[in-house]
Amino acid sequence: MWDVVVVGAGPAGAAAALGARRAGAARVLLLDRSDFPRDKACGDGIAAHALDVLAELGVTGAVDGYAPLPALRLVGPGGGTVARTLPRPAYTVPRQVFDARLVAAAVAAGAELRRHTVRRVEIAADRVLLDGELSARAVVGADGAGSVVRRALGHPVNPDRHLALAIRGYAPAPAGPPEQLIVTSAARWPAYAWAFPIGDGRANVGYGEVLRGEPLTRAHLLDRMAALLPGVDPATVTELRAHHLPLSTHRPAPGRGRVLLAGDALSLINPFTGEGIFYALRSGALAGAAAAGSPAEAARAYAAALRARLGTHLRHSSVAAWLARRRRVVDAAVGAAGRDERVYRTVVELGLGDGRLDARTLMAIGADLPRPRRAISASGDMPPRH
Repeated sequence: MWDVVVVGAGPAGAAAALGARRAGAARVLLLDRSDFPRDKACGDGIAAHALDVLAELGVTGAVDGYAPLPALRLVGPGGGTVARTLPRPAYTVPRQVFDARLVAAAVAAGAELRRHTVRRVEIAADRVLLDGELSARAVVGADGAGSVVRRALGHPVNPDRHLALAIRGYAPAPAGPPEQLIVTSAARWPAYAWAFPIGDGRANVGYGEVLRGEPLTRAHLLDRMAALLPGVDPATVTELRAHHLPLSTHRPAPGRGRVLLAGDALSLINPFTGEGIFYALRSGALAGAAAAGSPAEAARAYAAALRARLGTHLRHSSVAAWLARRRRVVDAAVGAAGRDERVYRTVVELGLGDGRLDARTLMAIGADLPRPRRAISASGDMPPRH
């Protein structure tokens, strides 16, 4: 019997395997339906917060060979722009490279990697059985937006308004300084396009929007990307792939008994920015440690660890997402961030890591919101106050 079996070897799964090994699990099995290296639809953005988690897990070199991106340019729905230096540089590393490096680190730490597609999960009192052949004291489901493990726990996929659809590809990098670019859309809000330079003459480009009950076609996604990124010709974009983003505003329970969920399987996608790598690594590491510690109580320990480490941030990011449904709030945030670097840093930390809203930021955004016009009577006088 395995101590811990991790289903899915993306960032959440690799972090879970590393976390389990560091917590003392002797036998850790890491399963994935693909061989590595393999591609994965994603924006490829690696924020500094993700590297912090990897450092805690003893992983170095995950972004070696890729140039740091020192700045972020954000364009609001109304066309306002803020461009500032990031508190710490970000990176763009294709998932074909990044994920393979993390898997290699997990194997080097003592986990066993095996190609296997999990189709059935049976939960017993003293073990978890996968496909009738693999037995584990605890299982971590890190198998993405369509998680089999999540379904086994009785949780359906996220509903509309808590699920986004995005398309990603690679194109010649836009001219100008190396920076991450996010252009929000007034026409289809909440939605945005991005262009993240890799450093080799290419950029990861794409477009995504929150689902609202209507089907979105590939042609629609490409048209919107071209409209928001006029320097990117869709005819030059290669390796196009679409993917779903289950947003953290609709999370299932993090686990039950011996079975835990991490990363996209737990709907840990930032609703404000679509960022998911940091969440994947942080939740995976916590899940792996909980699974190794006391398998029968793994879900309880994991839920407590998640609350302690991410609970306040997730509440704040949900509030930010609710506020950001109003385009004028996003425009006000862009304007406030342009005037006040501390507001900019708060917005960045909230969108890329585990930051929180604060009174200064809310007041600055509120000051930028347009004031409602008071009605004027037919005589031209303002209505009386009551």
